[in-house]
Amino acid sequence: MTEALVGSAPAVKMAKGVLIQAKRDLRRFRSAQDPVGREMFRDAYTWITSNDFSWPYSFLNVCEALGLTPDALRDDLLAEQPGWCARSRRAAQKLSTAFRGSVAGFYLTRRSAGNSRRPAQPVPAI
Repeated sequence: MTEALVGSAPAVKMAKGVLIQAKRDLRRFRSAQDPVGREMFRDAYTWITSNDFSWPYSFLNVCEALGLTPDALRDDLLAEQPGWCARSRRAAQKLSTAFRGSVAGFYLTRRSAGNSRRPAQPVPAI
């Protein structure tokens, strides 16, 4: 790794920014039809797939500076990104799971509180 990124807070912050921008470009321009968008995607893709150590902010040097595993990060970044439908479904699932848990918790709390407040009374005979 280059010495420029070791222990330098501004350099590490810059490395993080470069990685975030590449991630955004991959998402935003993945299916671009215009030449500029295709070039933006190609630049980000080439940067991520490069095994270059010569440039201080190469993908491999950025990964090393941030303590990330390049192969795992590549797999994550280059995987097909889910569309809005899949993201919405995941968000709805999280909300429904949280709601069910809170409703169940509410009724369990009421039941246990209700049982502790009422003394046991005999059932009247008819």
